[in-house]
Amino acid sequence: MYTKLAFIRPAEARAKTMTQFPDIRFIKSAHKPRDFPPDSGREVAFAGRSNAGKSSAINTIVARRGLARTSKTPGRTQLINFFGLADDQRLVDLPGYGFARVPAEVRNHWRELMQDYFAGRGSLAGVMLIVDIRRGLGEFDGQMLDWAMASGCPVHILLTKADKLKRGGVAKAVHETEKALARDYASTAQATLSLQVFSSLKNTGVDDAREVLREWLVFGESGA
Repeated sequence: MYTKLAFIRPAEARAKTMTQFPDIRFIKSAHKPRDFPPDSGREVAFAGRSNAGKSSAINTIVARRGLARTSKTPGRTQLINFFGLADDQRLVDLPGYGFARVPAEVRNHWRELMQDYFAGRGSLAGVMLIVDIRRGLGEFDGQMLDWAMASGCPVHILLTKADKLKRGGVAKAVHETEKALARDYASTAQATLSLQVFSSLKNTGVDDAREVLREWLVFGESGA
């Protein structure tokens, strides 16, 4: 089902989320499923179209500048990058997708790698889908949603770069995304879908995204 989350928490709870990820560290990059770390504990994957602001979102949410590499060149991330948190928890940076000039063999490898990841990763507790608020959901975003839904994995959409639009434009983009989700997934979704507005530049929605991440890692049901 599609669920619009309302984030209402006391100031004390919001302050605690600021220090949830002090020990995050790079574990490894994976080119093939055999390269994945052990499938134990919980992990949350970040996915998004090239240049949608995925790396910036990761860095802002975990408050670690340069953890995920940002680039003005679309399609830079071609591997699955695993980062360790506390107590057998991981953050996973999936390859950016949707850039036309990426060679066909790279796109095919990405598709096969994503299929293997979603089909076989029992520790996957949720997916943060990064969508540029000015572009809306695209074909590859839909493919990512389909894979997550098939695995029973909840998806939280970050409508990034909200600072690029005025308030009316933000409201319109949110409404159109909600309408698309309700239309395409209301009757077929096997897991929860939710969304929020986000801006790495203005820190809009950062605490809310951190809270979703924390809930998935600590309390949420995995995709197993």
